[in-house]
Formats: sequence, structure tokens, C-alpha cells
Amino acid sequence: MDKQESLRKEILQAHHHRFATKSFNSEKKIDEADWLTIMEAARLSPSSFGYEPWKFLLVENKQVKDDLQEIAWGAQNSLNGASHFLIVLARKNVTGDSAHVKHMVEDVFGVPYSESAPQTIFFNNFQKNDFDLTDERKLFDWASKQTYIALANMMTTAAYLGIDSCPIEGFDKVAVERYLAEQNIIDLTEFGVSYMAGFGYRAQERPEKKRQKMTDIYEVIE
Repeated sequence: MDKQESLRKEILQAHHHRFATKSFNSEKKIDEADWLTIMEAARLSPSSFGYEPWKFLLVENKQVKDDLQEIAWGAQNSLNGASHFLIVLARKNVTGDSAHVKHMVEDVFGVPYSESAPQTIFFNNFQKNDFDLTDERKLFDWASKQTYIALANMMTTAAYLGIDSCPIEGFDKVAVERYLAEQNIIDLTEFGVSYMAGFGYRAQERPEKKRQKMTDIYEVIE
């Protein structure tokens, strides 16, 4: 087996290993270096225009975990057993003249911000004319889509490291956001909850992975 074939096999083995783990071994914890590798995969993830409209909250506080169980039914198994539990936020109202975009342009990209700069004009045109991102809900949904790129990278990286994961959308979004705001964990003028995710080690057998056939989902347009 040549090096490229070996690499292809390794990649697919990681994807076969991964599944939405419902039962975690609460006694087994993720090594800190492994966890930081997973988070670095999130940090390095691509986002539209490179604007990174996200924030990752690692919840370690037991009281917060206990409180969330009442309003996050899909997270209960992860809250009770996962080594690490994340709440991922999407930034609200990311527009060409928003404070976040100005921060990204000046502090991260390292160039002066200007409303008349080609990048700003192009981004504004993309939002208004190409993708119709013209109200708060549409802007939040667009930002939330970016956070899912990071989720895929985190789960795949975890699988490479032999770590299990469970992406979670099973929660009362309004109630969770209200609770987090009341606890001064998030500012609802800046962020909303996109999803949750548990990471750790499985306490169950991996079920048979069932997917559509490649011919059902892939078509070459010649």
C-alpha cells in the first residue's frame, strides 16, 4: 500500500469511527493536549470572508450543567457523561460596518478599515444583493452556518484522536439563551446559541453506519 492509499484509508477510518455518541464514559477524560488540538481545528476553520462570527464556550460549572438539563433535552447525556461540553455561539448582526468586521479587518487582517474599501463594498453587496442578508434573523442564520464548519472540523479531528462526539440541537433556544444571559454568560445583543456539542469517550457500541448510496447523492455534470 502506497503512502497516498494509506492516507485515504486513515481518513475514511476516522469518519467510520465517528458517530453521534449518546452514552459517554464519565470516568474517562480527554487529555488537555488532545482537547487543545480539537479547539485549534475550530480556530483554524474557514468562514465566509474570513470573519469568524463565532465563540466557543466550554462549560465546566456543575450548576450551569445541572440547570441546562431542564431546557436542553438533547444535551442530557452529554451533560451527564461527556468529558467536555461546548456551547457554540453565532455572532449577531455581522455587517460591513459592524464593530466585529472592523475588528477583524484591523486587528486580525492587519489592514486599515474603510467603508469605501473594496473589501467592504464587496461584502455589503454580497450580503444585500447576492444572499439577501437583510434582517437580523437572516444575518444570524448566515453566521450560524459558519459555526457548523467549525463543528465538522472539531468532530473529525476528535475522531482522528479516537475521541467521540455528539452534536446537539435538542434544546429550547429561547430558554437556553435567556438562562445564559441571566447568568451573565452571554450578551444577547451580540450572540445567540448556534448548537451544543459533547466530547469524550463512548460507553456504548458503535451502531452500524447507514448512509445513502454515493449514486443517490453524487452526480457529475458534464
